[in-house]
Amino acid sequence: MAMEGEGYSLRRYRTQTDADLKSFRVTVKETDLLIRVDKAGYREGLVSEVETLILRNRSLLEDYIKEDPAFASSLAPYLVGPEAPLIARRMVLAANPAGVGPMAAVAGVFAALTGDFLRQSCREVIVENGGDIYLASNKKRLVAILAGSSPFNNRLALEVPSGTRPFGVCTSSGSVGPSLSLGRADAAVVLSHDVPLADAVATATA
Repeated sequence: MAMEGEGYSLRRYRTQTDADLKSFRVTVKETDLLIRVDKAGYREGLVSEVETLILRNRSLLEDYIKEDPAFASSLAPYLVGPEAPLIARRMVLAANPAGVGPMAAVAGVFAALTGDFLRQSCREVIVENGGDIYLASNKKRLVAILAGSSPFNNRLALEVPSGTRPFGVCTSSGSVGPSLSLGRADAAVVLSHDVPLADAVATATA
């Protein structure tokens, strides 16, 4: 399960940079995002705007979980009513087809919310949230696969094509990191235009 905010190994992979992008970090409670955007799209106040977006959606989700605690604890497909906030409904829509509980999509949904917001003003957007990536780029990008002590660690990369639609590149591991996964894989990587769905399927697969 791709839970947020408990980073492992100090997330050393975050020290890698792209010369054409502006990098910044946004942390709101357990949500810890590394964000990269084109330098022309970056502006003063952007960090604060993202913080406000995350805080608002976290509050909606936390308030809903207080009313429906099983939403957060379920490891199986779950149903919510139309009164549930949009973020909760998006998590359910992603997790149910994967056969997992809604929290399996929590990191992916925050990456997607942030990425969609940034794309309104930025041409290049990469949002990383604990191994789950929202990527919208006008050029091909390589995403390295980290797999802990596996001999494949940092020796494989996924080439993500350019395009008008964002991609989700989500990784879950049964052997690396603090998050709950349902298998033993060193790294299960899922690519989809639906970032929360990729997150949930990676959780179910790993």
